Amino acid sequence: MPIRSLLRTAVVLAACALAPLVAARTVQADTAGAAAAKPPVPLLWKVTGPGDSRLYLLGSFHLLKPQDYPLSPEVEQAFEASQRVVFELSPEDMQSPQLASRMVQAAVRTDGSELKRDLDAATWQKLQTFATENKLPLAQMQGMKPWFVGLSISVGQMQKMGLDPALGLDRHFMERAQKTGRKTAGLEDIDTQIGMLDGMTVQEQRQMLSEALDQAGKGDEQARQLHDAWRRGDERVLWTKMAAEMRQQYPQLYQRINTGRNDAWVPKLLPYLQAGQGGTLVVVGTLHLLGNDGVVEKLKAKGYKVERVCTGCKAKR
Repeated sequence: MPIRSLLRTAVVLAACALAPLVAARTVQADTAGAAAAKPPVPLLWKVTGPGDSRLYLLGSFHLLKPQDYPLSPEVEQAFEASQRVVFELSPEDMQSPQLASRMVQAAVRTDGSELKRDLDAATWQKLQTFATENKLPLAQMQGMKPWFVGLSISVGQMQKMGLDPALGLDRHFMERAQKTGRKTAGLEDIDTQIGMLDGMTVQEQRQMLSEALDQAGKGDEQARQLHDAWRRGDERVLWTKMAAEMRQQYPQLYQRINTGRNDAWVPKLLPYLQAGQGGTLVVVGTLHLLGNDGVVEKLKAKGYKVERVCTGCKAKR
């Protein structure tokens, strides 16, 4: 489901800004097995620069369960070896009250029209049914753009599965960086991330909402598959499910939410690969690290030594 890839990429924003606004009931995750669960196999790459400079690129899943902790020793070692942590959005932006308010401001329809106008009859009918069954305030949503409604549904459904934005990898390392006095930074600001969503065409937004409803109707099978693949560190499945179809079927959307952002991030990462910089942990959505368009391959193309750090992967091979 290619448009669902957008949800994975944007959910770092949505989880923070939308979770408090979503009316869907949250099911508490069962924590009984958390301590006994094996740590996730990390999607972690080490980039070696001159002197002591190192980048550790960690693929994030933005909503997680208690059972996804503790993290693997490789991830812990990367954190300990890093003087700073870099995210898609800085902790200051993530914690800013303006994030949710500006997101809603961008999502509000200003031309006097209603949401129904942008949807085909079948999608509108599905939305009405979903709203009734899940107590979604449809009258309130009539004044919003389709991308916002689609994200509201998806974040709410993921919360029902026990996936929690407060447990996401980004939040985890923001808190740890703060507690340990490490410096932090963001590769983007609030306006850039909101613009990524609000810049979608009406057709793309309609498709996004339709697929969010379809996935909810299927019990969010794909979200479970993606979370399982992330836990296994299965970059091949994640690439196929998250990006390959999307790149083929929606090249402009893929360019905007993935390739274009990766291209903008690489120059911002290069200063951390100068001698004397020490270690830097970079925590971003997994999609941005995978495939020929990913940050991993782009840094390799610049001549840096890049290697995956994954003891579990070596054991499998």
